[in-house]
Amino acid sequence: MADRGMDLSGIPKEVRDHLAELELELSEGDITQKGYEKKRAKLLAPFLPHITSVELSLPDVQQQSSSGPTSDEPSPDAPGPSSSSGSRRNRSGGARDDRYRSDIHSEAVQAALAKHKEEKMALPMPTKRRSAFVQSPVENCTPPDTSSASEDEGSLRRQAALSAALAQSLQSPDYWINRSVQSSSTSSSASSTLSHGENKAQPQPTSALADLLASTRIGERRSRPSFRGHVCDRRVYLSPGVPVNSRVSTKIQQLLNTLKRPKRPPLSEFFLDDSEEIVEVPQADPNTPRPEGRQIIPVKGEPLGVVSNWPPALQAALARWGATQAKSPALTTLDVTGKPLYTLTYGKLWSRSLKLAYTLLNKLGTKNEPVLKPGDRVALVYPNSDPAMFWVAFYGCLLAEVIPVPIEVPLSRQDAGSLQIGFLLGSCGVSLALTSEICLKGLPKTPQGEIMQFKGWPRMKWVVTDTKYLTKPSKDWQPHIPTANTDTAYIEYKASKEGTVMGVAVSKVALLTHCQALTQACNYCEGETLVNVLDCKKDMGLWHGVLTSSHGLKPEVICPCASSPEALTVAIRRPGARGTALPARAILSMGGLSHGVIRVNTEDKNSALTVQDVGHVMPGALMCIVKPDGPPQLCKTDEIGEIVLNSRAGGTMYYGLPGVTKNTFEVIPVNLAGAPIGEIPFTRTGLLGFVGPGSLVFVVGKNEGLLTVSGRRHNADDLVATALAVEPVKTVYRGRIAVFSVTVFYDERIVIVAEQRPDASEEDSFQWMSRVLQAIDSIHQVGLYCLALVPANTLPKTPLGGIHISETKQNFLEGNLHPCNILLCPHTCVTNLPKPRQKQPVGVGPASIMVGNLVAGKRMAQAAGRELGVVEEEGLVRKHQFLSEALQWRAQTDPDHVLYVLLNAKGVAVCTATCVQLHKRAEKITSALMERGGLNTGDNVVLLYPPGIDLIAAFYGCLYAGVIPVTVRPPHPQNLTATLPTVRMIIDVSKAACILTTQTLMRILRSREAAASVNIKTWPTIIDTDDLPRRRPPQLYKPPTAEMLAYLDFSVSTTVFTTALNGSSEMSHAAVSTLCRSIKLQCELYSSRQIAICLDPYCGLGFVQWCLSSVYSGHQSILIPPMELEMSLPLWLSTLSQYKIRDTFCSYSVMELCTKGLGTQTDALKARGVNLSCVRSCVVIAEERPRLALTQSFSKLFKDLGLSPRAVSTAFGSRVNLAICLQGTAGPDPSTVYVDMKSLRHDRVRLVERGAPQSLSLMESGTILPGVRVIIVNPETRGPLGDSHLGEIWVNSPHSASGYYTIYGEESLQADHFNTRLSFGEPHTLWARTGYLGFVRRTELLGATGDRHDALFVVGQLDETLELRGLRYHPIDIETSVSRAHRSIAESAVFTWTNLLVVVAELAGSEQEALDLVPLVTNVVLEEHHLIVGVVVIVDPGVIPINSRGEKQRMHLRDSFLADQLDPIYVAYNM
Repeated sequence: MADRGMDLSGIPKEVRDHLAELELELSEGDITQKGYEKKRAKLLAPFLPHITSVELSLPDVQQQSSSGPTSDEPSPDAPGPSSSSGSRRNRSGGARDDRYRSDIHSEAVQAALAKHKEEKMALPMPTKRRSAFVQSPVENCTPPDTSSASEDEGSLRRQAALSAALAQSLQSPDYWINRSVQSSSTSSSASSTLSHGENKAQPQPTSALADLLASTRIGERRSRPSFRGHVCDRRVYLSPGVPVNSRVSTKIQQLLNTLKRPKRPPLSEFFLDDSEEIVEVPQADPNTPRPEGRQIIPVKGEPLGVVSNWPPALQAALARWGATQAKSPALTTLDVTGKPLYTLTYGKLWSRSLKLAYTLLNKLGTKNEPVLKPGDRVALVYPNSDPAMFWVAFYGCLLAEVIPVPIEVPLSRQDAGSLQIGFLLGSCGVSLALTSEICLKGLPKTPQGEIMQFKGWPRMKWVVTDTKYLTKPSKDWQPHIPTANTDTAYIEYKASKEGTVMGVAVSKVALLTHCQALTQACNYCEGETLVNVLDCKKDMGLWHGVLTSSHGLKPEVICPCASSPEALTVAIRRPGARGTALPARAILSMGGLSHGVIRVNTEDKNSALTVQDVGHVMPGALMCIVKPDGPPQLCKTDEIGEIVLNSRAGGTMYYGLPGVTKNTFEVIPVNLAGAPIGEIPFTRTGLLGFVGPGSLVFVVGKNEGLLTVSGRRHNADDLVATALAVEPVKTVYRGRIAVFSVTVFYDERIVIVAEQRPDASEEDSFQWMSRVLQAIDSIHQVGLYCLALVPANTLPKTPLGGIHISETKQNFLEGNLHPCNILLCPHTCVTNLPKPRQKQPVGVGPASIMVGNLVAGKRMAQAAGRELGVVEEEGLVRKHQFLSEALQWRAQTDPDHVLYVLLNAKGVAVCTATCVQLHKRAEKITSALMERGGLNTGDNVVLLYPPGIDLIAAFYGCLYAGVIPVTVRPPHPQNLTATLPTVRMIIDVSKAACILTTQTLMRILRSREAAASVNIKTWPTIIDTDDLPRRRPPQLYKPPTAEMLAYLDFSVSTTVFTTALNGSSEMSHAAVSTLCRSIKLQCELYSSRQIAICLDPYCGLGFVQWCLSSVYSGHQSILIPPMELEMSLPLWLSTLSQYKIRDTFCSYSVMELCTKGLGTQTDALKARGVNLSCVRSCVVIAEERPRLALTQSFSKLFKDLGLSPRAVSTAFGSRVNLAICLQGTAGPDPSTVYVDMKSLRHDRVRLVERGAPQSLSLMESGTILPGVRVIIVNPETRGPLGDSHLGEIWVNSPHSASGYYTIYGEESLQADHFNTRLSFGEPHTLWARTGYLGFVRRTELLGATGDRHDALFVVGQLDETLELRGLRYHPIDIETSVSRAHRSIAESAVFTWTNLLVVVAELAGSEQEALDLVPLVTNVVLEEHHLIVGVVVIVDPGVIPINSRGEKQRMHLRDSFLADQLDPIYVAYNM
């Protein structure tokens, strides 16, 4: 295969063209892999000698065997120099479950793995924090990461390491491969989606090797490593120009390379219809084997012999043997060494059973009110070590005509499956349990000494059946022994695939007939001995060991048989005399079996299954094979189906469950035409098999172990056998492996969970997982969805010590499995995703789209607030144009009116400001600025204040002085390193000439701690405004025009870190006063009103409400700094109640604090007299989609305090226009709609009913403010859209910002965001682009003007949307799904990197739950969003950065992750 690694650049063009054609033919399926290889080799043959150097460096690796350190032994089980592998091989028999052991199968697995040897898996090892390791050995530490070295040094070091490793023949290849995979980036840039530019370089042997490792894949085909261009400089480039050389990005790169390989099953993907999701069944492969035989004819067993002296009932048989053979032994119990413990004779069995029957009927309860009546159900709870007591209890129940229900002894209250046994006891109406004295003593007790109430069990009365507690029957009492009839004799429990436990009722006549049939089939005769090593409480152990022994029986040889709880014994091989024919064997093709077809395996001996027959059908029975799912249609002779049986000796029903009974016990098979073949009902046995030559029955599996993936059937036991054959000794603890399937995204996905040996290293486990993937892929041709390793002895056990599969599956799905290693492979096994949407180049312009919308009867998506009106009076114009003049006017006309009240954590007003006080404080600051600042008009001044009245005074002081205020959040004293650089950056970007602040903050800015994170020597002039002298400035500045800049609104964006370009909006005096006027009209604000504000006052609408609105409208603002709430949670709500506030403004973080912190304390608040019935509107100020779940839970929680459900609403603003919507007093209530998420991904809006699948509830963002117009525009074509489309919200309003504050004069950006025009429609109107996606819907409600109300719905920020598979996703939707996946996920965030979806989840529980989240997160995103998660990162709470408005900073998170700065608990790379 050396031609794979060759450089094709030196080959003539026509040969390269031929090769490209070949590739195309292969990818489209026009040529087989074999034909492709042959033709390719032929084309390249003349050019091969040129590349011998590469070829020489590869065989070493390809021939590596993973079992021994030598490299010259290519055989899969080559012994190493030490004898450990030999001894380990001898030991392995005991270490695994012998049920699955098969040397042939082990050889097949090793052969399949040997095939994969040269195609080494390039799985990226997950990254795990050391504390998350389970018993990690010391030598397993991560090697020092060379990425911190300088680039050249790092690459040299890696090359040296590679050549050294090659020189030593790679002593331990797997270790080296995994390590190289961890510490160096793969070198193939050509195969990466990242390569922005390729540096051409000569292929070196080392990088050829790395490529080979990175480009192989699981599957039969090898994908071709690309040697076209190698990157010498191994940096991975992210967003333009940010090189990140880290472990994380290397792994993602490597994961990308792994995922580039073609997926194995070439199933055609199905489409998702827009109106209704139709999952198309993948097109059948024409080469799929199909059954070709004739329809099967029912197989009859030999007739049941008629014996003249056969007893009329089983109890009569016991009575006969008890009288005639009283001294004959009926049962001998042996201990573990094989010594007899005790013997029970037929006489004793009869007498004791009689005593028990008498006691049950006559001695429990009173004569008039007996506890038990014939026909009642009784539980038998006996350990397997005490069969004699069980026999006595069983026959005692039969004699008393009560129905025994044998169950396992419960060991603890939390037993696996205890709930289901409780369901069985409940459905059978059991309230009495029989047990032995020893067993009763061993049952778990409460502290009071009573037997514990087991989980899910009905209340039980316990009766001890030891002989000393039984009463001898009176002389005249005889048990009633009727002739066997169809009444239930006993109930045997049976667990279904889902884990539900049902009781199969066996009638008295079936009991007798079954014993008769077994006796005849096995040639049992009197006086023989039967050795029983099975569970004597159910199934074969009960039937042979307990029931037929009433005839004293003995078989000579071991005979395989097939049985099921529903049909009892189905078939048994007759004990033959010497010299009879050997049992039949069939060697079947696994591929055929997976399609339900019997094919003798001829080609690939690795994927063969050898099965033995289980003999002939039972005497007196009739057998058919029917299709396991759908109507019971008869199979063809070469088809595998479910065995159904008609026999008098079978179960009659699932006790107490008539619905399920009908589908199992009353099946009438139909022929190909669908017509019933007769009237006799058959019973489904749950066994899958076929009838071979000579009417021999073959069983290949059970319905419970059937996994149907993409229409193909696989048997769980076969997969366990394959997994066990992969080096189990090193990794798996005692061969304990569970295989089950979970349904994710319309198909079953296979999950393998194994217990890991305590001494297994991380390396061994990971290697074992990757080899299991290869083996199962090779032998069964099916991809695994998840492989998990859990610590030894932690999987739930069945009563007999096996793995409780349904409980394990339940734990997996609920996140209670706690694995120590996990590997998910959704990329390789989820092949039924909808096709990616191809965005077609549209030849239709925006004008045609608009006309099309109008023709289709759709409205253009636009809406407007009411008219602002014009200010008429000349004297008021000035006041209404400039806020500084408004304050002066108020100080003159109403000097003592209180504008602001500031509260502290105790709810005490620590500071108030009347109109005149505020005016005078502002004047003092103006004087200080003029005297000490040395400022020019129009200079920028930074205001660095905690939330309070000082900030407001400083703002007006700046306006009076003619300088431009810039409000900035002060740094956090306890976290200067994180918060001070942001302050510094805003000061630098805004080119501030001066800083106004308090004394405390001034000391912090100049402190030694500050010097550690910023340069404190270059601060601009700092003026502290705490103790300024009372001075009046000579004159106050009056702006010449209202278009002059009033202030800068700086905000830290969620998508891009604050930059000069999009951090700050310029607000002119005209915009400020129009905005205040608009809010005044909307909220009906006037001077006698009080409003409460609990917001951060640094930017956006929060700043407007805190600093500007009161001065303009004259109402009183009660200011509550949000940080005070952290010390006193009820502060905001008690203020609303105390001051009888009608209107209040808050942020989502405040609402969340109250919901989480006070949700349980509503009664206490009520007792303190908190009453919120006064609140008319509570508006959440935000620049995002309304958080409906939060506002609704807030309303519900505080409804008891009188909060009106209509009060809570939201506002919406953006950087270009601080207030677009605000729910006022006059508009209609905000409406809620449900939209189809599938349509939303296509940028279309389709309304659905509440509760519809895949629906998303959205709340209107508040009523549009007066003077504001919005229109929905296609962000690409800039044409207006109809109201059924999602598009960018554009706004036209007199209070839009006038531009971004830029130091470079980015005029093009300004024009694009603030003064842009539609490409069609209204060419003269200037619009500002908000950067948010939304839609407009006309509602049935009437607006303030009497017209129908147009509601604006905000869906999300355009910059943050994720473009995946050609569709548009909003991160918040995926995050909502992720947060619901597990109770321990506190918060989550998603972002993409190179088309991989990365999910970061904060773990609120213990670290052992970290790996539980990986499959749950992957499942929920796949189910609800049809996306495959590439990387799952589990981090500590508080790691996801959130800004002051409560918005997630996803891009910060992305940068931190790629720079490896998150210190995650666990990083899983999904394959």
